Amino acid sequence: MAEEESSFYIVEEGTEFYEHFRFVADKGQQMIRVDKFLTDRIEKTSRNRVQQAADANCVLANGKPVKSSYKVKPFDVISVVMDRPRYDFEIIAEDIPLDIVYEDNYLLVVNKPAGLVVHPGHGNYSGTLVNALAWHFKDNPDYDVSDPRLGLVHRIDKDTSGLLVVAKTPDAKTDLGLQFFNKTTRREYVAMVWGAFDEKKGTITGNIARNPKNKLQMAVMSDPAIGKHAVTHYEVIESFGYVTIVKCVLETGRTHQIRVHMLSQGHPLFNDARYGGDRILKGTTFAKYRQFVENCFSVCPRQALHARTLGFRHPATGEEMNFECPIPPDMESLFEKWRAYRAAE
Repeated sequence: MAEEESSFYIVEEGTEFYEHFRFVADKGQQMIRVDKFLTDRIEKTSRNRVQQAADANCVLANGKPVKSSYKVKPFDVISVVMDRPRYDFEIIAEDIPLDIVYEDNYLLVVNKPAGLVVHPGHGNYSGTLVNALAWHFKDNPDYDVSDPRLGLVHRIDKDTSGLLVVAKTPDAKTDLGLQFFNKTTRREYVAMVWGAFDEKKGTITGNIARNPKNKLQMAVMSDPAIGKHAVTHYEVIESFGYVTIVKCVLETGRTHQIRVHMLSQGHPLFNDARYGGDRILKGTTFAKYRQFVENCFSVCPRQALHARTLGFRHPATGEEMNFECPIPPDMESLFEKWRAYRAAE
């Protein structure tokens, strides 16, 4: 019963999940629980860990999530999926500076700068956050950067800055992963978007799926049967007429959720090239204004989005942990330019 590697992913709960293990039950397979089936076939794992993976919808039978009590039948295709690609190449430790907000024996919280890719792959095999973590943990014999049971628990986009949590033990990775899956973590983002809001506070609800017309984009689906349920709460922090600074709190964590939800309301993120925010969408036609906005694009040459706060329950102590990191200099400079422009009007 051979283990097969695969590079395809599925979409479950709005997150891209990548297949790490696949087993095909032979024709003489006796009906046994899937947790026992996998424990017998995957090295360095336990039945309890397989059960926790099943609780997080990461154990599949014939492409569908199953519970640990599922009985494996002949010719079943049993897969284990995770939220990052399987590394089929050596991860090179690189001395890339890390802004470590907190670290103990179980986890690490890092403030990721904009422009830093999280995981290697798809043409980015070096210079990533994982390469930086490999360097940081190079003298720790218990941390293997290629071990999928350890490492980053969630992701943010390359050009989004802000807080991420890294698990240093398998139990911490499982516990934190379940907190994200069960939506008990606390995440707050700050963004600048195009346009003004009629209401100071609001909630955006809309299913999100991959855009059928552009596979590099996600989109809000008009058909409620398509995509994954997504909810974003927002509050206006500061308005400049043509652009607005908003706080966004995620109730769900879908791919590009804030970017897509804001776009659906006519408020694409400022300088978000993937979703059209890198054009002048509001304001005057005067050359002086156009030059001002172009200067703003240069000051913050990426989507103006920052993961400012992160909260979760500590996987070992049970203590509620809350972290906050300041607005990065490029976004702060962008905000100051708009404040000065508004004051001069």
